[in-house]
Amino acid sequence: MRLPRGMTRAKLIEAYKTMVTSRKLDDREMNLLKKNQAFFHIPGAGHEALLVAAGLALKPAHDWFLAYYRDRALMLTLGMSPREMLLCSVGAAADPGSGGRQIPSNWGLDRLNVISRSSCQGTQFLQAAGCAQAGSYIRAKDLDLPCAEDEIIYCSTGEGAVSQGEFWEALTVIVNRSLPVLLLVEDNGYAISTPSTEQYPGGNIAPLLAGFETLRVQQIDGNDFLVCYRELASACAYIRKERRPVLVRATITRPYSHSVSDDQKQYRLPADLDADRSRDGLLLFSKYLIDNGYSTAADLDVLEAEVVAELGALEKDVLAQAQPDPSSIEEHLYSAQVDITSSRFDVPPVSTAGERHNMATLLNRCLHQEMARDARICVFGEDVADCTLEENLDRVSGKGGVFKVTKGLQRAYGSDRVFNAPLAEAGIVGRAVGMSMRGLKPVVEIQFFDYIWPAMMQLRNELATVRHRSNGTFASPAVVRVAIGGYLRGAGMYHSQCGESIFAHVPGLRIAYPSTALDACGLLRTAIRGEDPVLFLEPKHLYFQPYCADADPGDEFCVPFGRARCVREGRDVTLVTWGTTVHRSFEAALELESEGLSVEIIDLRTISPWDFDTVAASVAKTNRALIVHEDTLVCGFGAEVASRISQDCFTDLDAPVRRLGAVDSYVGYSPVLEQAMLPQVADILEAVRSLSRF
Repeated sequence: MRLPRGMTRAKLIEAYKTMVTSRKLDDREMNLLKKNQAFFHIPGAGHEALLVAAGLALKPAHDWFLAYYRDRALMLTLGMSPREMLLCSVGAAADPGSGGRQIPSNWGLDRLNVISRSSCQGTQFLQAAGCAQAGSYIRAKDLDLPCAEDEIIYCSTGEGAVSQGEFWEALTVIVNRSLPVLLLVEDNGYAISTPSTEQYPGGNIAPLLAGFETLRVQQIDGNDFLVCYRELASACAYIRKERRPVLVRATITRPYSHSVSDDQKQYRLPADLDADRSRDGLLLFSKYLIDNGYSTAADLDVLEAEVVAELGALEKDVLAQAQPDPSSIEEHLYSAQVDITSSRFDVPPVSTAGERHNMATLLNRCLHQEMARDARICVFGEDVADCTLEENLDRVSGKGGVFKVTKGLQRAYGSDRVFNAPLAEAGIVGRAVGMSMRGLKPVVEIQFFDYIWPAMMQLRNELATVRHRSNGTFASPAVVRVAIGGYLRGAGMYHSQCGESIFAHVPGLRIAYPSTALDACGLLRTAIRGEDPVLFLEPKHLYFQPYCADADPGDEFCVPFGRARCVREGRDVTLVTWGTTVHRSFEAALELESEGLSVEIIDLRTISPWDFDTVAASVAKTNRALIVHEDTLVCGFGAEVASRISQDCFTDLDAPVRRLGAVDSYVGYSPVLEQAMLPQVADILEAVRSLSRF
């Protein structure tokens, strides 16, 4: 076979050495596991020819990479050293990707632009779309962030993960926006034990993509190094020139089982495994080198022996390296440089006088002010733009969100900064993760809390974990705005849900839950200026209520997270609450005052973190505590608050801590059912009276 352009004998031998190194690293790590010196292993064997070719076609520290766990040979080609891989395998503190936090082969290396990957399969596609969109935006706005004019975003996957809905969500964005993404599908025939034929019709993803007309699709034999080199070089040249995506489906082998916890002999026939071994790209490439006179069998044996010896010496060094300090387990959950709980964000309003504005208006003003201040901010979600069809903007009033919080932003800042997303919540958050890891500041909207669940994987396992899992080398400081709660009359069970306690259980995620227009404005500004991922919960019942309106506090007003507000002082009972129930609690407290009961109301304002000190000081004064929230009672966040009070304020208590929440059911469409479901003023009155009598 004629050598592809740019290929030489020396490059052929170097490519073979990288393939051998990759295979021998797999063998060595499995041996470490047997000796209980490593703790998990997932091999890249069978993928080497394809991935060395991919590494040669791409540019480290120029292109961006979301690499699949089989991509060991790619990482070696890009410049990750065998020593660094062994450090990952033994979970050493010096592991450059995660500091011992992640299992091996969850690649991440900032010096090469290899974005930290989780173990989740399928989440990378949307992040790749966001990463690519960020690159286009950075170039267009000439921002001072790393970006190359002809960069490619590489995103690889096995054949199984393309069954995930997020693959199709991402493909829509990538194709519609003509993003420079190389999608490499490494099809070794099995997703653990499930064959490709069970993943999609025909067992081949490529023909199913015909409807994506501007997506170039190539199919190659991933076991043939020279074919891979030629075809991937062609794909990359096309992307760099045309700025359009390419999907390459490569058929390869899997000579080793899926992982150390799998035995493929349990579900594959010996003849099938023998056929795989005969097509092994490493074996075929060594035969090619010998048959075409580029090397001899003896020379290749020497090369292999040298690799084995080198890895043996590295193993001794790596095993002598320290394990992580146990105290480091809480590091890199939140930004150490920008602490949004600090006094830095305790910035008072310029004035409390003047025209009062509702919560939706002050949130809108805050977004306007912050977008004018910081060109990195992009706002997107379902229906957040004024009008997607720009040619119609001058002839329509504009949408700007179902609650008008984003109205006018597109007109003011352009469609590249404010745009509608497809009706796909995972797509919104996943793209935000990719964009924020490139240095942008996405402020995205999930239209209703009730529909946040498709984004749960991106929120829980991606957005909240990026900084920690990468040992602080990457971060994803996106803000996710969500309209939450009920008390709406006629909204029913699918437009009235709460559930903040579910997300309070996620380390690394900040949560705001304001009850006034002023706090909403100040907390949103803090969230945007901070460097942590934030779930910003906006009680939709309060968007337009005049009783929680406030004057415009100015464009520097901030409220720190973890700082509760004393709504009213009292002597007899501490009532802890947040969101919509703050106002119902206040109404109840006024009535109780006439009965001689003095209630102190503490509005938490943020759920993660929450201000225990203020609550504890109040309980020390009143000796009684009631927690009121809109969410259902069982496992609501009030249980956490009650537990801490009972544990740490026990000697101050004269009565059991009491909780009041929604009935453990669903909000009904009928106003009668809704009222019966959610805490009302009468319920709060009875709870306080009962507690005071104890």
